[in-house]
Amino acid sequence: MLKVVTTEEMQRIERAADAAGLSYDEMMANAGASIARAIMERWPDIEAAKVLVLVGPGNNGGDGLVAGYHLMEAGAKVEVYLSNTRSAQEDRNFARLQEAGLMVVTAEQDSDGKILSKAVQSADLIVDALLGTGIKLPLRGAPREILSTAKSVLNRDAAVPYIVAVDCPSGLDCDRGEIAEESLSADLTVTLAAAKPGLFEFPGAQAVGDLVIGSIGLPDGLPEIEDVRHILASPETVSSLLPERPLDAHKGTFGRVLIVAGSINYPGAAALAGLGAYRSGAGLVALAVPAVIQPFVAPILPEAIWTILPHESGVISKPAAAVLSGELGSTDALLIGPGFNREPVTKEFLNEFLGGEGGERSRGIGFVSARHTPNEIDLPPCVVDADGLKLLSELRGWPKLLKRTAILTPHPGEFAIMTGLPVPEILSNRIEHARAFAEEWGHVIVLKGAFTIVAAPDGRMATIPIATPALATAGTGDVLAGVLVALRGQGLDAFEAAVLGAYIHAHAGELAAEDWGTQVSVIAGDIVEKLPAVFSELGRD
Repeated sequence: MLKVVTTEEMQRIERAADAAGLSYDEMMANAGASIARAIMERWPDIEAAKVLVLVGPGNNGGDGLVAGYHLMEAGAKVEVYLSNTRSAQEDRNFARLQEAGLMVVTAEQDSDGKILSKAVQSADLIVDALLGTGIKLPLRGAPREILSTAKSVLNRDAAVPYIVAVDCPSGLDCDRGEIAEESLSADLTVTLAAAKPGLFEFPGAQAVGDLVIGSIGLPDGLPEIEDVRHILASPETVSSLLPERPLDAHKGTFGRVLIVAGSINYPGAAALAGLGAYRSGAGLVALAVPAVIQPFVAPILPEAIWTILPHESGVISKPAAAVLSGELGSTDALLIGPGFNREPVTKEFLNEFLGGEGGERSRGIGFVSARHTPNEIDLPPCVVDADGLKLLSELRGWPKLLKRTAILTPHPGEFAIMTGLPVPEILSNRIEHARAFAEEWGHVIVLKGAFTIVAAPDGRMATIPIATPALATAGTGDVLAGVLVALRGQGLDAFEAAVLGAYIHAHAGELAAEDWGTQVSVIAGDIVEKLPAVFSELGRD
């Protein structure tokens, strides 16, 4: 299982591996070979390529030297540019490149940068091994000057070489995603042993390009990496979470989900959530919507069953709590919030339904009910989305009103309302904020956006390694909410459902953009239509 580790965790992992018998020299040899292999997989005619390796003073530079040696052996014409002098007596990786007769220049020998400029101009491929994960910003010294010179040449040269970053683009803060203005944008980043959180945080993520996890040969079962609780949601990881589909199944096998959604202004939210749920394997989808919008939504989703809710001016009102309470006993998972609007009467409904302060839960049929105290009714597993989150956050003691671990799906703006934090502060450290509030609230948080973060109250974390503007359009969040409630209704725990659902949804966005040939024209309905293709890719026919 692929992990996401901080700089400190990676250093601890390397120390543990060394203590277990895998030396730093062996790790470097494995890393360099892995980098060269990733390059050659993408550059099959490497023997015709002119390669410039930018080498820094530390282990990252050593990885670059090893990669350069393997590329040279494969037939590439390799040149090496050093930020600092290396000793052939002390550095075997450097010595063997010298012995092979490669052109090697140090920054000290090139005070005006002319040699570097010419090398950048003539290179087909640049291997950026100047700086690794432990950098501090702002950059200083020779590495800064080398990057600045190279970037200046690249900005004015029409023939831009293919750039490969070793572990991370030099100048990227691998914990927070901050990046130096001198950094080079990579076409490919080969990060080593595990992904780093800064590779998925902006602005740095913009410079990563395609991402590959390279091997340093860590021994199987090394506790220091096995104990890392932050995973990268790869296809292999998420496919293992897919619910079983036995041959003798019936619709009850795959769960009855209840979706409470919609208002006169946002009738489509209910339809998109319902479609997302059905396309994600729910056995039965019950849609609870204001009476005024049901005639418009029903033709879109003839497979659904309906619960008609009381409303005021087209938004769900307080008496709807009594109607819904009678549905809970047969519900395996509940979605609340898409398309609600934020009218006070809907807040009163939510407070009444959840048994908040001053409210009671009710049980009944239609609009007639018998009153019950809040503790008499056990809510099924919940997903709360969109305006439901905003209204929920206004209820006193709301985390405890959701008796079981719920899935909360805020985008950064909604998360700001829930937490009181400014959006820029949230975006500056999404992982830690999601982690902290998941623990505080006791619920799973799906912090949506490019490279969505999933955080569980027990400390488990996941990064969804997909960023696509195809999802930046109205209604896609409603589809995601439907996917999540369907997976929850099929028996997955909250964290597993959140990781699987967020990956499926994001990849469906990628496939929709591929179909249209552009990200610009994708709409939420296209995401729904691509859900079956994602399930098929993951191995669920």
